[in-house]
Parts: sequence; structure tokens; C-alpha cells
Amino acid sequence: MQQYAVDVTLDPDTAHPNLILSDDGKQVRHGDISQKLPDKPERFDPCIRVLGKERFSSGRFYFEVQVKEKTEWTLGVARESIIRKGLITLTPGNGYWTVVLRNENEYEAFAGPPVSLSLSVKPQRVGVFVDYEEGLVSFYDVESSSHIYSYTGQSFTDKLCPYFSPGLNDGGKNSTPLIITPVNHNK
Repeated sequence: MQQYAVDVTLDPDTAHPNLILSDDGKQVRHGDISQKLPDKPERFDPCIRVLGKERFSSGRFYFEVQVKEKTEWTLGVARESIIRKGLITLTPGNGYWTVVLRNENEYEAFAGPPVSLSLSVKPQRVGVFVDYEEGLVSFYDVESSSHIYSYTGQSFTDKLCPYFSPGLNDGGKNSTPLIITPVNHNK
């Protein structure tokens, strides 16, 4: 899958005002203070979310995100046409294919009714692989090369974007950023 690695950068125009993005667009964390940003139609509000700049409408793509030292995060892909305003549930029907960490060690796939995932090891880096034509979105623990979850038999008709939420800062407990990392092809 790593041969399908793409360079992903966060799109500041989509980022919720409380999200702090690094200058290189590779890291995102939640700040407790809302920044004064123009309320563009593409900006998420009130959900703490951000999309990658890249859009994919065919083929296969793969990216990796460092999640270590976090108590909460959400990763995956989303349809470009998703509604950005209001509280929208993360489901494939709403255009989101995601895996979530809550409460430090509870993993779920938001597949309509959430699917609880039992992972023996806490992933430090998560790989996300999409095969557009096959309708497949798969998540992997990069370090242990183990499979976390796959959405199969999906039907994609719209462009897909990488999707990220670092979760709330939670009084500093979850202050570590999500980091989009370069893919090591030798692993």
C-alpha cells in the first residue's frame, strides 16, 4: 500500500477556528481559544474538523498520521460535498469513513451504528488506504503492520478528501498534535 503514498497537507480554509495548524500544514491540534477567521462556507463549525487539501476521484491513495500520546482523535476520508455547518454524525451515509479513539483506549469505526474495535496494541501511527474503484477504505497500525478496520463495498461518486480531528485539548491531556508523516517505503 505504501507505494500509493500521497503527500497530504491540511487545508486551513476548512479548519474549525479552534484548530491550530502548523505552518507547513502537516500538524493540527486543538487550541482552547477560537481564532478570528473568516467564516467561509467550507469551514467546519461547530465540529472540530479539518480536511486535507488533496482531492481524489479515482485510483488508490495512502497516507500516514502519527497519533501517539493522544487520548482522542478521528481519522479517515470524507466526501468533498459534505455539509460543513452544524452537528453532523460521522457515518458513510453522511460522507465520512472514519476510525475514532475516545477516552484514551476506546477505538470505534463510525460505520452507521459504531463498531467497537479491540486493538491489542495502541497504534502510534495509523495508515489510511483508499481504493476508489473498489469502494474500500482501510486503516492500519503502521508499526505492527496490523489491520485495524476496513469499510468495504462502498460506492464513491464524489471526490474524497483526507479527514482529521485531533479531538479537544481536554485541559492539556490531549494537546499533542496529529502529525501527517512521510511514508517510509522501506518498512
